[in-house]
Amino acid sequence: MLAIVDYGAGNLRSVAKALAHVGVEPTLTSSGKELLAADAVVLPGVGAAGDAMRSLERLDLVAPIREYVASGRPFFGVCLGMQILLSVSEEGGGQPCLDVVPGRVLRLPDGLKVPQMGWNQVRQTRAHPLFAGIPDDSHFYFVHSYYCAPADRALVIGETDYGLAYCSALAVDNVVATQFHPEKSGEQGLQIYRNFLAFAHLLPE
Repeated sequence: MLAIVDYGAGNLRSVAKALAHVGVEPTLTSSGKELLAADAVVLPGVGAAGDAMRSLERLDLVAPIREYVASGRPFFGVCLGMQILLSVSEEGGGQPCLDVVPGRVLRLPDGLKVPQMGWNQVRQTRAHPLFAGIPDDSHFYFVHSYYCAPADRALVIGETDYGLAYCSALAVDNVVATQFHPEKSGEQGLQIYRNFLAFAHLLPE
């Protein structure tokens, strides 16, 4: 089973539609028990880190997400779902997050138009199965005001320039995450989801 964590994020349906389009009908779930039974999990997200964490806490999903990640099964964080994997976000004066990837979430530099909204390039900083079949410097769709700064730079697999070079994709063991929205990024975005399903051994023959 491919599970999408349903905690009220606004982009759930578009993520589910994209995953179904590439071959696997996902299950939307707010159940920690169901999440822990999944073969792969996607954590989407738009909005504010504080709101997302409060929703996960209200639904008793924080511990199951941490337990799932620790189990070694494939996990994909998208946009805000990437940010809240880190230790803390400076959004809203400071918000503790899931702390499954050590690091901080920082606001984009002053003087830039925020949120960054639209297409931008992703420079692949090292080879990873998530980018299989995708040319370097391909364009993907972004909507965000904050960016991830993992404590370990070796976790960064993609960077994007917007006032600074920031981490737009990361990977550590069974966890992958993107700041951009694959579901809004045309064929290259769909390929990202195909690659995740292949990584999770869920892609139909």
